[in-house]
Amino acid sequence: MRVTQGTFSFLPDLTDEQIKKQIAYAISKGWALNVEYTDDPHPRNVFWELWGLPLFDVKDVAAVKFEIDACRKAKPTSYIKVNAFDNTRGIESCSLSFIINRPSSEPGFVLERQEVDGRNIRYSIKSYACDKPEGSRY
Repeated sequence: MRVTQGTFSFLPDLTDEQIKKQIAYAISKGWALNVEYTDDPHPRNVFWELWGLPLFDVKDVAAVKFEIDACRKAKPTSYIKVNAFDNTRGIESCSLSFIINRPSSEPGFVLERQEVDGRNIRYSIKSYACDKPEGSRY
């Protein structure tokens, strides 16, 4: 199973050249960038770990690529994504988000079913990766 979160997630993984072009596009729009990583890609897990500091007013693609490469080196088995935030309306809204690194094996999710009040059934999903302790999931 392949996790599909963010822009381009249904396409094959982006090459480094394609990643640089997306970063250049975000910079041309004046968006702030950041790099995040996680080992729990649950769709409702919106709190990924921030790599370094957010990259405000960065004008050089190489500076962002340097942070990406450093994160990939330190967290090779994690999901890593780049986010671009637009603050032109006075709020930080995510305008672009795409995964740039995945573990070699993506175990997928399990559908859990619970019977609740009356005859109602509640469904939830859980990542198989969460069966292992944090830091050793992949």
